Amino acid sequence: MNIYSEVILDHYRYPRNFGSIKDPSKRSVLFNPSCGDKIELDVIFKKDKVEEIKFRGQGCAISQASASILTDHVLGKAKDELKKIDKEFMIKLLGIELGPNRIKCALLPLEALHKLIS
Repeated sequence: MNIYSEVILDHYRYPRNFGSIKDPSKRSVLFNPSCGDKIELDVIFKKDKVEEIKFRGQGCAISQASASILTDHVLGKAKDELKKIDKEFMIKLLGIELGPNRIKCALLPLEALHKLIS
């Protein structure tokens, strides 16, 4: 069974919103020491909505694709909407079965996002 769907591979190979923002409203950096994945998120909020969001990072296909998919999803959304994105929603957004080790990779960008808005 291949855990990497076409969507995951596409976002991993051609990440959306990859890069950095020169003067972000906020920045968060998260590192998962158990696997070495790292995610940095930069965001510009305008009137409490995500006007621009970028990520940088290194790690497995799951963590990087997850960051790409999540940043695509949150563009234009209000902070209140971002707070409602939880683990179950994130897994549904990815659309693949994940084992316990891969869950941490998939949720790292979500943790970084929640850190941005807390």
